[in-house]
Amino acid sequence: MATVQKDDEGFYTPTAEGSTSTPAKDEQPDASKTDLINSTFEVSVTLADQQGDPNSPLYSVKSFEELGLLEELLKGIYAMGFSKPSKIQERALPLLLSNPPTNMIGQSQSGTGKTAAFVLTMLSRIDYTKNKPQALCLAPSRELARQIMSVVIAMGKFTQVQTEYAIKENLPRSVTHITAHVLVGTPGTMYDLLRRKVIDTSELKVFVLDEADNMLDQDGLGDQTLRVKNLLPRGLNAPQIILFSATFPAHVRAFANKFAPDANKIELQNNELSVDSIRQFYMDCKNEDHKYDILVTLYTLLTIGQSIIFCQHRHTADRISQRMTAEGHKVSSLHGAKDATERDRIIDNFRLGKEKVLITTNVIARGIDIMQVNMVVNYDLPLMNERGGNKSEDTRPDIETYIHRIGRTGRFGRKGISINFVHDRKTWLQMEEIEKATGKSIMRIETNDLDMMEEKMKKALK
Repeated sequence: MATVQKDDEGFYTPTAEGSTSTPAKDEQPDASKTDLINSTFEVSVTLADQQGDPNSPLYSVKSFEELGLLEELLKGIYAMGFSKPSKIQERALPLLLSNPPTNMIGQSQSGTGKTAAFVLTMLSRIDYTKNKPQALCLAPSRELARQIMSVVIAMGKFTQVQTEYAIKENLPRSVTHITAHVLVGTPGTMYDLLRRKVIDTSELKVFVLDEADNMLDQDGLGDQTLRVKNLLPRGLNAPQIILFSATFPAHVRAFANKFAPDANKIELQNNELSVDSIRQFYMDCKNEDHKYDILVTLYTLLTIGQSIIFCQHRHTADRISQRMTAEGHKVSSLHGAKDATERDRIIDNFRLGKEKVLITTNVIARGIDIMQVNMVVNYDLPLMNERGGNKSEDTRPDIETYIHRIGRTGRFGRKGISINFVHDRKTWLQMEEIEKATGKSIMRIETNDLDMMEEKMKKALK
């Protein structure tokens, strides 16, 4: 473990004999080599059926036409701007669409096209002549559920697909029967609808968990998700189960294997978890108050497209939002304490670019896809004791949440930057632990020299 010491100006830096988080000049990422679309990272694929032939022409498709999709679905895909499958789609879709259907546990970096892969599978399995629920998809937040539904509607534009939400405050309690083909929602509401038999599962063909590691984690939504699964058909009538996420920690992976038995698997190595198109930095701050001063300085010095600032607590997000608004910045805060209508309005306005800065908690750390976001700020580093239901004193960094947070930028090969605020010995060591776990260098930016800070940040944003 490296040692850190406080210098004369109050900053925490590694000692001479300790390791440093700033890579040598020749180790700096080469921006010209970080286009995700041309990425050469290798995923390991484990076929549940060992007789599956990886040399089959279907195994590694190069175009959507090779998948034998309905013409209406092909039109929807091309209308969305997809020209050919991404790496994860190329690997996953032949396995997802094979018959008889097989379960899938898929891992791929943030912003690589996982949503399109499982939405395409749902839409491909539906018999549009039957007005019964045939595909259920669970997500950890209403924001992500709404985003997934927007993909279902766009991709199914030329089909007869009928859709319905299973999220709090979007369905009147008086509803007794749902005939929509696709339901997208959160575990608690989906369970309530299944328990009350509002959803008829007799024709169910696909069950998807997005951000599956979070959905299966006992510190998160695991219990609710399991209750949903226990109300679904079993045996020969069991639906195809699809689990997708950018991260799968070991303790969740073991449970995922039981949740989706005999699944095909697409997995990443640890050093492939975060994309190289995201340049990671840390800013040395003197104390908690100095963090806010540096944050405001950032927005004064730089022209930033859109950015997301992650905080540990709701009250921190609101306080920063109020202060920045008072200083003339166009910002808003989003967290679970706000009502559903306000949450929807805030995220929709941010998507439309009406507000440039979104200050939030972990509520949108996962899955949210807004292409214009080119900077993520970890005002507070994510910690293990922030996980749902976890009331412990565990102050280790939450590596999975960190990877998901920074993955809100650098979507589909675009360049993005992430900035961690470090203000004392504890946070410096937490950040170093993140660096070791991800295998990616996090470069230091001095905050006591504004000219140098401006120069480094502008270079990174180019």
